[in-house]
Amino acid sequence: ELENQLTAKSKTLDELKQSLALNGSAEQTPEAPSLKIAELCEMVDGIVSQVAQLKTSMQSILEQWRVYDEVYAEVSLMTTRYLYCIDQCKPSVVSLEALKKQVKTLQ
Repeated sequence: ELENQLTAKSKTLDELKQSLALNGSAEQTPEAPSLKIAELCEMVDGIVSQVAQLKTSMQSILEQWRVYDEVYAEVSLMTTRYLYCIDQCKPSVVSLEALKKQVKTLQ
């Protein structure tokens, strides 16, 4: 999304440069610069608005990443604990004869 917006801004900037080059070579009326200034002010206002929207969006994304990092750390810790418990709780491998002997002593 950001890439698309940046591409659009780049195209707008290129169009402005071309327009400025064309208008610079043509004769201008006295009111033409004021019209261009008004158009440029509108464009600047639009860009400022879009930057504010992007800033808000980025803050939201950064908050979501912060939450993700916290949850990831918690899950990682729980996984480590789980693996430790599994490792510690493994029954020792005993031969069939040893098990039979234990059953006899328990009976």
